[in-house]
Amino acid sequence: MASTRLPGKVLSPVVGRPMLCRVVERARRARRLDEVVVATSDQPPDDAVVRLCQSWAVPCVRGSERDVLDRYVQAAAERAADVVVRITADCPLLDPEVVDEVVAAFDEGVDYVSNIDPPTFPDGLDVEVVSVAALRRAHREATLPSEREHVTLHIRNHPERYRTRNVAAAVDRSHLRWTVDEPQDLRFARAVYARLGDRNFVTRDVLRLLDEHPELASVNAHIERNEGLRRSLGAEEVTA
Repeated sequence: MASTRLPGKVLSPVVGRPMLCRVVERARRARRLDEVVVATSDQPPDDAVVRLCQSWAVPCVRGSERDVLDRYVQAAAERAADVVVRITADCPLLDPEVVDEVVAAFDEGVDYVSNIDPPTFPDGLDVEVVSVAALRRAHREATLPSEREHVTLHIRNHPERYRTRNVAAAVDRSHLRWTVDEPQDLRFARAVYARLGDRNFVTRDVLRLLDEHPELASVNAHIERNEGLRRSLGAEEVTA
């Protein structure tokens, strides 16, 4: 709830339901996930997130607001998980087919699989899969504030320590912005839902919609990808 660019965004309505519910609904459609759990902070503003989860019978765990890596490790321990699939709650156009594709690429030979390094999918379809063993190692070794806030950054910063793999899209569409960080992003997501409804639409349906209504993509096209991460890294450079 404490988002600086769009406060309260996770509970912002998207055509009749809070954005968090939209994300959970779509994640639950992925066939390769055993359980969908919301990991929120232990701060009072996020009591509203907990109440929503309780009303929707969605498992919810709480942890540090700033040390999100610790929050993930604690959530994995509480739910007795061996592997964690990280999906952020500001991605209401999450595609369950993409989730399954990335999860399918994870096996015993790797510690971490994602579709973001480098990104080729639209921003907002990010999926990361990490073994809890690797997550715990990162928790022990990560010291930078950015590595504590951005859960898997330590793993991606140290490919010599972790076995990683990236899933690439057949066509690079990383320029498309389907995540929600700014008011314009929320307008875009609402416009997509208003046209496609509650049906189980996937990436190809959104792409078809944008072909028919190219003006929709211009609503938030000017916003930089991964701006939050860049801010964290920039703050560390200033401090150093």
